[in-house]
Amino acid sequence: MFIGAQVSLYPMTSDFVRVILSGLDALAPYRSHLRIETDDMSTLMVGAPEPLFDAIRDLITRAARDPAHVTLHATISRGCPGEPDEPSCRCEVLTVGQHLPLAERQSLALAAVNGAPVMNLELDIQFSLYVLGQDRHMDEIYGCIDFLKASGTFLRSKNFCTRLRGDAGAVFETLRQAFLRFGPAEGHVTIDLTASANSPSAR
Repeated sequence: MFIGAQVSLYPMTSDFVRVILSGLDALAPYRSHLRIETDDMSTLMVGAPEPLFDAIRDLITRAARDPAHVTLHATISRGCPGEPDEPSCRCEVLTVGQHLPLAERQSLALAAVNGAPVMNLELDIQFSLYVLGQDRHMDEIYGCIDFLKASGTFLRSKNFCTRLRGDAGAVFETLRQAFLRFGPAEGHVTIDLTASANSPSAR
């Protein structure tokens, strides 16, 4: 299986280069676990979901230490039939846990969110989960939505996406569980997400 993400960071400040480079510095601990390639458009990260979601979380968490509003956009994919198998992408949750009944997968996902680390950064996120190439894909999506509503990070539903809000640790664990626990183990599943920190918009 191939698991990876294309991630772009957008600091709302004239000093954006410093903020972006600071965020990229947060990826240093993950370079031995992920293949990481940065160009002028985005950063590719390829590897298992544990370090992958932690790396994306730490990227925006580091960038958001600056007081400026910063957003992050990521496209995350597993099981794309157009990509070669990547040994570093092995994931026990997919090989073992994905064959469990939906209710059991929801319970395991909630337990993971409850055990997430506290990052002391509030994030707003909107994201969409796409379960591709499966006749009963809406069963998995509705199951994921039920999990999201019980996760403690759910804010509201929107057209085509779901809003989450909360500490970066819990929010990114919610995303990881949505990515791993819903959709077929060997199927193609993607997430499209936008994260925002330090927004000046009135709530």
